[in-house]
Amino acid sequence: MKPAQIVLNFNNDNFCLCCLRGGRSGEFPFSLYFCVLSGCAIIVRGQPRGGPPPERQINLSNIRAGAMARRAAQSQPDTKDTPDEPWAFQAREFLRKKLIGKEVCFNVEIKTALGREYGMVYLGKDTTGENIAESLVNEGLATVRREGIRGNKQLAKGVLGFKWLVIPCTRFTLTLLYFVFSFPPPAIIEHVRDGSVVRALLLPDYYLVTVMLSGIKCPTFKREADGTETPEPFAAEAKFFTESRLLQRDVQIILESCPNQVILGTILHPNGNITELLLKEGFARCVDWSMAVYTQGAEKLRAAERSAKERKVRIWKDYVAPTANLDQKDRQFVAKVMQVVNADAMVVKLNSGEYKTIHLSSIRPPRIEGENKDKDKRFRPLYDIPYMFEAREFMRKKLIGKKVNVTVDYIRAATGAGESTPAFPERTCATVTIGGINIAEALVSKGLATVIRYRQDDDQRSSHYDELLAAEARAIKNGKGLHSKKEVPIHRVADISGETQKAKQFLPFLQRAGRSEAVVEYVFSGSRLKLYMPKETCLITFLLAGIECPRGSRNVPGGMQVAEPFSDEAMLFTKELVLQREVSNHMTFWLWLPCFPLILLFFLQNSEDQNVTCILLSRQTCYQGRAADELM
Repeated sequence: MKPAQIVLNFNNDNFCLCCLRGGRSGEFPFSLYFCVLSGCAIIVRGQPRGGPPPERQINLSNIRAGAMARRAAQSQPDTKDTPDEPWAFQAREFLRKKLIGKEVCFNVEIKTALGREYGMVYLGKDTTGENIAESLVNEGLATVRREGIRGNKQLAKGVLGFKWLVIPCTRFTLTLLYFVFSFPPPAIIEHVRDGSVVRALLLPDYYLVTVMLSGIKCPTFKREADGTETPEPFAAEAKFFTESRLLQRDVQIILESCPNQVILGTILHPNGNITELLLKEGFARCVDWSMAVYTQGAEKLRAAERSAKERKVRIWKDYVAPTANLDQKDRQFVAKVMQVVNADAMVVKLNSGEYKTIHLSSIRPPRIEGENKDKDKRFRPLYDIPYMFEAREFMRKKLIGKKVNVTVDYIRAATGAGESTPAFPERTCATVTIGGINIAEALVSKGLATVIRYRQDDDQRSSHYDELLAAEARAIKNGKGLHSKKEVPIHRVADISGETQKAKQFLPFLQRAGRSEAVVEYVFSGSRLKLYMPKETCLITFLLAGIECPRGSRNVPGGMQVAEPFSDEAMLFTKELVLQREVSNHMTFWLWLPCFPLILLFFLQNSEDQNVTCILLSRQTCYQGRAADELM
């Protein structure tokens, strides 16, 4: 429910009461000071009970202070802005500094038919406290309405109070001006529109600006067609939370950015950062578009929001975590990387021996621009998509065969095929780190991947999403990888395992090279591999010399051929040993077979200079082949 508020015309010169202390007596309730409207009107509120308490405006009896400046009403084109009356701002500041955050006691002497309340206000819980009206008159910041009551006014003249100084008066014009300081200027919060948007008076130049808190957004008040405002859930509570802590307080504001004429900033108060408090109490949510300019540490805001989500407070009362159905052991675990799939996924081996495919959270690998022009040519994503090969190589060199820390961020549900989109199975998306390095962030910072943009209400994202955005901003600024203006690298890799003419062209180079470096790209069986040879820029199928492994199941005319015993075990062992690792090979001899134009028999050695053929024989996953005698 929207808090009640009584709006009064507190500068009525024709209204007069008996005396400064007189008038009919009434009850003396005490309340918390809330807001000073001018030098002779304040708004008070009681203690909150189950929601924001109603507001109550009290006008000081028998005195008149200068009227504050007012903007022209937009609905009335003929009206004009009115400036401050002399010493109006000083009177308001006198009350603000004296009453801010204090308890006051007030006596309502008259309540008009329109609901306007006039009375006396005392500092403290009873009438023995300081009379605020007398203090204003003593300081020369207000005049007494009744001609017969002149004592305090004469006192003010005697001490040359502000209003009675014989000097030209100072007029303050509050001008809205865009500028950004490199240091946080002092300010006074003049108005709170909602929990995350305030109007502030910047000192010492008195610029009035509207500031939106960087990195967050609170529930707002929606304006209907008839002009009424409907609060979103917890909008009134969020507004009261900010008002009760900041309204008319002395603060410092870091003005951080101004996109689309909206000033983004952070309000610093001696008691804490209101941005973090709003998130922690569940009154606000993080927003990505302004999080990038937040200068006090975006990780603090994410941690505060995460705390509110875990406690399910206020706007997060119905929140369900993306990994709520996972056990702790399934959310965080250590695994060994066995294979890198393109540039955003990998196959890992768990401690239990199970294999699992992990996708990097919130990043998108390089993609081809437009359609493939050469439709007769077989499309190979690894080599034909710009920077896909570089991204895969970065992950391969850094991760293959090493243990990594995996933190599951969310599980993307399976999707069906559409008119232009293929079907995707269920995906486990996680943050993968090794040695304290976030692999996704490293890819993005090198320009080898981009960050996915989400809807604001989509919580299925990386737990380090802000770091990814910052890394992408650096990559764009430095023109790295995908963001470079240079020509994209082209990889012309020939696959000679299925074409006779190409095989004949490359064969002399392979024979003369003898022992050469290669990368195992694919494992067909325990002894049959496909290698990428970077020096020769070709893909070729190899057989391990002198051995034969059991054959796996395969399609043959007339049905499926049954796999030989231990074929799967042999292939799995070879995968763990050499897949996507850098190896060296030595040509021994070659054979021509009808099904494959070129099959080379060779010895393969891994980076530890171990003969893979001997390892397979020692593990009894293969047997000596017919070519062994020819190699003796």
